[in-house]
Amino acid sequence: MNTFSDPRSVINQLNFLPGQHIADLGAGSGAYTLAIAHAVRSNPQSKIFAIDIQKDLLARISREADQQNLQSVNIIWGNIEEKKGTRLRDHSIDTVLLVNILFQLEDKPAAVAEAVRIIKPNGRVVIIDWSESFGNIGPTPDHVISMETAKLLCEEAGLEFIRSFDAGEHHYGFVMHKK
Repeated sequence: MNTFSDPRSVINQLNFLPGQHIADLGAGSGAYTLAIAHAVRSNPQSKIFAIDIQKDLLARISREADQQNLQSVNIIWGNIEEKKGTRLRDHSIDTVLLVNILFQLEDKPAAVAEAVRIIKPNGRVVIIDWSESFGNIGPTPDHVISMETAKLLCEEAGLEFIRSFDAGEHHYGFVMHKK
């Protein structure tokens, strides 16, 4: 895998199924949202929710989804650190992604709790984040959240560890399951 986290490579490891509802919390540039939409585009029942607090980033994702004719992408302006801040129904999502966002959050437990609230029973939460500070890209050393800390955060919210996966040279990735 390349130096940085490659959305297509990661998605190939996660076995997204057509027809699933997937939420990208803190969607940022939309790299994962758009890659997932391409992966499941054969099924019109698939829905990918890009949720972010930055309206300019959401507008960019929306434009790119329109240009690429990705009709499964749904844009939601919301605050993932607030209860019901995603604006999604309880137990409505098959997979939640938190990609390169934990290190940016002030209330990490609240964001994980929101992920747990919206996933279906037996749903999964996928965490991808920086394993280290890498020059001027990514978090400063004091903001890096270790994989062990991220796993513990998820376990404290009632999730169970399933497996790790290759998320890039400077990233870690793992899947948690709702018990």
